Amino acid sequence: MREKILVVDDDTEFLGLTQMWLQNAGYTVMTAEDGKAGLRRVFSSRPNLVLLDANMPRMDGWEVCHRIRDMSDIPVIMVTVNGETSDLLRGFELGADDYMTKPFDFSELLARIGAILRRCTIEIQEEGSKSFQDGEVEIDWRSHQVYVRGEVVKLSPTEFRLLSCLVKNRGWIVTHEQLLQKVWGPNYVGDKSFVKLYIRYLRQKIEEDPCEPKLILTERGVGYRFAARGRQTTVQDNEDIDEAGTAS
Repeated sequence: MREKILVVDDDTEFLGLTQMWLQNAGYTVMTAEDGKAGLRRVFSSRPNLVLLDANMPRMDGWEVCHRIRDMSDIPVIMVTVNGETSDLLRGFELGADDYMTKPFDFSELLARIGAILRRCTIEIQEEGSKSFQDGEVEIDWRSHQVYVRGEVVKLSPTEFRLLSCLVKNRGWIVTHEQLLQKVWGPNYVGDKSFVKLYIRYLRQKIEEDPCEPKLILTERGVGYRFAARGRQTTVQDNEDIDEAGTAS
């Protein structure tokens, strides 16, 4: 079955060109020309990924992304003409999986879409129906539900991937570069600011005292470690991290 992509953009020329590229790449493509129509298509068609323009009439892409995240973990790539860092961070804070600035090369767009969809497929295969429980934190991999000290904690998709990477390598140090590769993808390797920002978000949601973290520990100058009882090691000893530097 071909994967379905919903493209939401009020620029009809861009919409048509994007549809052509995606269809030629083998995807089933649906389109919407404003935010409200796009949100309705998300409900009715359940796409595998949404390509979402930030600036649109009736309902902008920021609001659409926020509402999608309230109901689903469907991958979202935000698209905008504004390349400001503040907009990029806003997109990630709302739960976007990636962010692209117009104009861009369509081959790069296809590569990013492919990477996100492959990652989602791998996560589903890896997680199955398993869950993680460690007294403080419980994770249902299948539903992406997280409980901290018995209470449901709502995480954005990026926060969930970050926590998952740390938990699956619990007790081991995971470097900044490894977290960037696994959580954000190869396009963000080298930018530690994303890791530091989201570690702060995550600590605010799962630590009893974010200023004195007991679960997500900092290994200064190297990376982070999810605390595991009676087990500590270095990155080199971790069999869950491959030679390319990707935490599995």
